[in-house]
Amino acid sequence: MKILVLNAGSSSQKSCLYEIADEALPKEAPQPLWEGKVNWTQDRGVAEIEVKTAIGATLHESIYGDSRRAHVAYMLYTLSRGATKVINQLSEIDVVGHRVVHGGQDYREPAIITEDVKKAIARWSNLAPAHNPAALEGIEAIEQSLGEVTQVAVFDTGFHATLPDAAAIYPGPYEWIDQGIRRYGFHGISHQYCSRRAADILGRDLASLRLIACHLGNGCSLAAIKDGRSIDTTMGFTPLEGLMMGSRSGSVDPGILIYLLRYSNYSAESLDYMLNKASGLRGISGVSSDVPKVMEAIAQGNYRAKLALDMYVHHLQSGIGAMLASLRGLDVLVFTAGVGEHSPEIRQAACEAFEFLGLKIDSQKNQQQPVDEDIATPDSTVRILVIHTQEDWAIAQQCWYLLKR
Repeated sequence: MKILVLNAGSSSQKSCLYEIADEALPKEAPQPLWEGKVNWTQDRGVAEIEVKTAIGATLHESIYGDSRRAHVAYMLYTLSRGATKVINQLSEIDVVGHRVVHGGQDYREPAIITEDVKKAIARWSNLAPAHNPAALEGIEAIEQSLGEVTQVAVFDTGFHATLPDAAAIYPGPYEWIDQGIRRYGFHGISHQYCSRRAADILGRDLASLRLIACHLGNGCSLAAIKDGRSIDTTMGFTPLEGLMMGSRSGSVDPGILIYLLRYSNYSAESLDYMLNKASGLRGISGVSSDVPKVMEAIAQGNYRAKLALDMYVHHLQSGIGAMLASLRGLDVLVFTAGVGEHSPEIRQAACEAFEFLGLKIDSQKNQQQPVDEDIATPDSTVRILVIHTQEDWAIAQQCWYLLKR
C-alpha cells in the first residue's frame, strides 16, 4: 500500500510517501520513499520546493505563480518525474492522509474526506486560521492531481475527545457548551504517537502507564495520558491557551484583554496578532522565538532573554504539576518536538522541580542527543524519555487502519 501524507502549515506544506506491506504495519517508522516540502515566502507568489528521496536524490527549485494549490501540485509531480521519481505514475498512490488541526466536535476519529468533511474543516477554520485553510488547499491540490483517490483527514483534536467534562468545559456560562466553546486540545497526533512509542520503548502495556507528554516546539502543549487516553491537556478552545510558547503568550488573565480593548485602542485583530505573533519567548526576549537564539543572547548578558527563558521554564514546570494532579501520579515523562528533542537545558530545568518525587534525570545521557531513549537514572521513580515525534507516520498508520477496516 502506497500512502501519501500531507502536513499543512501556514507557510509550508510538507509531504512524504510511505510504502507499507498490506499484511502488517512495521513496529517502527520506515524511511519514506520520498519527502517534499513547499515553503512560501512573504511574497505569496513565490514558493521554494525541496524534495529528497530515500536513495539520496534531491531537488531544490523556486517557482512562481499565484496559486498555492499549483505549487503543491508541482511538488507532487516530482514523485513520478525527473531525478526524484519513485513511482511511475501518481495513480499508484492508494490513499492520501492529511493532518487537520481542528475537527471541532464533529470529528473525533480519522475520516474519509467527503464534501461534508471539507465543509466541517472550513467551518472550524475560524479557530485554526493558520492551519485548516492550508489543509483544505492540500486536499484540493490532491483532487486536482490525483482525481478520485481516497483521502483521509486525521484530526489533531481527535485524541483529546476523551477529556472528561470537568477538564473540557470552561467555567463560563453553561450556554457556552451548546455554542461549542470548550477545550479541544491540540498536538493530539503527536501526543498519541509518543504515548504508544513510550510503551514500546519500555516494553510496557500502554494501559498500565500514567504519562505526561511534553510537546515543546514553536507551539507547546502538555497532555496527561492514562490508560492510553488523554484526560487533560494545556491547549484549549484554540492553540493559544496553556504554556508560554515561541511567539504565543499561552494563558493570560482575560481581564488584561478587556483592559486593552477599553483603554489602549486595541482591536480584535491587533490583539490576535499580539498574542499569537508578538508574545512568548519573542515578545519577552525581544530577540527570537527560538530557544537556541535566546540562549545565545543569555550568554551575551541579555537580561530580557534570561527573563524569557526563566518564564518559559516556570510555565512548563507549573503545567507539568497540573498534569500530575490530574493523573494522581506519574510513570513516564516524555519530551518531544523541536525543543523537547533538542534542548537538554530545558529538559534538565523541567525535571529539577520534581526531584522531590524521586524523578532523577541522568545529566550525561541528557547531553548525548538522545533519540527514543530513557534518560532517567536507574533509581529514578519516573522514566524520562526523549522521543522523536513522527506525526507523518502516525497519519500513515491511521490511513492503513481505516482502509483495512
